[in-house]
Amino acid sequence: MRSGTMPVIELIPAREAKPKPPADRLGFGRHFTDHMFVMDYKEGRGWHSPRIVPYQPIALDPSAMVLHYAQTVFEGLKAFRSADGRIRLFRPEMNIKRLNRSCVRLSIPPVDEQLALEAIRKLVETDSGWVPGEAGTSLYIRPFIIATEPHVGVAPSSTYLFLIIMSPVGAYYAEGLKPVSIMVETRDVRAVPGGVGDAKTGGNYAASLRAQQEAKKYGSSQVLWLDGVHRRYVEEVGSMNVFFKIDGTVVTPELGGSILDGITRNSVLRLLQQWGVKAEERRISIDEIEEAHRDGRLEEAFGTGTAAVISPIGELVLGGRKLAVNGGEIGPLASKLYETLTGIQYGRIEDPFGWMMDVLQ
Repeated sequence: MRSGTMPVIELIPAREAKPKPPADRLGFGRHFTDHMFVMDYKEGRGWHSPRIVPYQPIALDPSAMVLHYAQTVFEGLKAFRSADGRIRLFRPEMNIKRLNRSCVRLSIPPVDEQLALEAIRKLVETDSGWVPGEAGTSLYIRPFIIATEPHVGVAPSSTYLFLIIMSPVGAYYAEGLKPVSIMVETRDVRAVPGGVGDAKTGGNYAASLRAQQEAKKYGSSQVLWLDGVHRRYVEEVGSMNVFFKIDGTVVTPELGGSILDGITRNSVLRLLQQWGVKAEERRISIDEIEEAHRDGRLEEAFGTGTAAVISPIGELVLGGRKLAVNGGEIGPLASKLYETLTGIQYGRIEDPFGWMMDVLQ
């Protein structure tokens, strides 16, 4: 693909439409739409042959490098149907930019950002009937790239596939917004500076599964990760960024190469700035969190991410001890952020930042 050109995305329609599940049975990532986007890469030719085809299995050689050396990146974003029928995307350009940053870290050839954005738009348009309209539902979009060269050797692949699949998803909080219990992980670490912690790659998530299983023993639904060097500084909550409100100031860990540059995180910081709420991006230790809790200064805590948008933290489990946050209730700031962000996404309130991109009007 030559710079400055936009190849035509071929559309090969599915012969038959799949039955759509009812809204109350969507779950998350269980059902997939009629079509998917595919584009190939070959060394010397670059990215080529962009196309939308019927959703189907992909064929891989058993020696495909992604299966052995985990050279893969992915993204996650959503399409929303507003009350007036419009279908819109939330800040999709940021997902594509982050995808390419992940590509650079994993030695994968970056994709043309405008083409990737058009591929998402056209795929959503093609399967627009799969965008649910019930309260809290949306269409989850998963772009990803895998290394496909058949070669058992530690080196960047010479061939890749870029795919986009989509899944209608139900409301993340089926019974309404509720605080969750979080276990502070003190054994495993998620990432270290210089590693791949700020890339969205599968290995980061595979390495988190053991701690996630351990958290369930304490009745916790997520894990709070500490830094991999000092084992003191807060990094992320599960697959989300994390915020704490202490003495009226909102604090979130700074981006230092070991945590993901979340799009919802960025959006929350923009909203706090607009509202005149003091916010800091800095290192924050678990000792500081524990001391603030002991002194009654820890007012709120919440995670941010594409799936849940805002996930209030009602309890921290540290060394078997349970530290209630805001009496285990949702804090007013977390509630306001959730209502504002979802209001913008579903078109219920004004979008002062120009975050939403129309797919169908």
